[in-house]
Amino acid sequence: MWYEEHEKLTNSEKEEFRRLVNIMLSRTFIIRDVYSHKEGIIKVNPEFRFVERHFNCFLDYLSFGGWILSKDSNYGVISLVSAYEYNRVRFDKNSTLMLYTIRLVFEEEREKVALRKEVLTSTSQIVRKMMALGLVKKKPSNKDLIDSLRLLSQYNIIQKLEGSWEEPGTKLLILPSILFIVTNEKISRMYEMLDTEDEIIHDDEQEQEVIRGDVNL
Repeated sequence: MWYEEHEKLTNSEKEEFRRLVNIMLSRTFIIRDVYSHKEGIIKVNPEFRFVERHFNCFLDYLSFGGWILSKDSNYGVISLVSAYEYNRVRFDKNSTLMLYTIRLVFEEEREKVALRKEVLTSTSQIVRKMMALGLVKKKPSNKDLIDSLRLLSQYNIIQKLEGSWEEPGTKLLILPSILFIVTNEKISRMYEMLDTEDEIIHDDEQEQEVIRGDVNL
């Protein structure tokens, strides 16, 4: 059982265990390969390694609370999903459109960098893609850009490398967690809806829901 393994941890490891449980509950994903602002390179995330080393302990502990912990070693993504339809996070229309746009950019760009799991993009590339797809008629306001990009960063879907969120040249990493929140099936559905234009958002007031790594349309 989890408590038997937990008792073998040192006091500092027990504290790290508690901290990372809270991070997963609040951010959904932990990513293996992340950008180190201090060193200016992509490095292995020590938080990912800690959870990986003690995965069964985390898995058993969280399962008691109705949570499903998953690990994808290929993409380097650990995700936490509620077994119940609780703990929903609502994305507004702009954030939902940006989420799908980022997924499309990820799919297109990773074909050029097949050896990497993450994709480098920029704020301006995302905005241009949204406009090219007809999702927006003009560049979103700086406030909308900041709010949406920060939200996606909060859930470890993107990571900012440098600059301000709203600046066109700001470099962003699209993390492989995007594959788990917007699946290939959902991308196919989005293309179908884009073909019928107005169907992508049924109502300007409607908000899309994100349920611990799952977007409902």
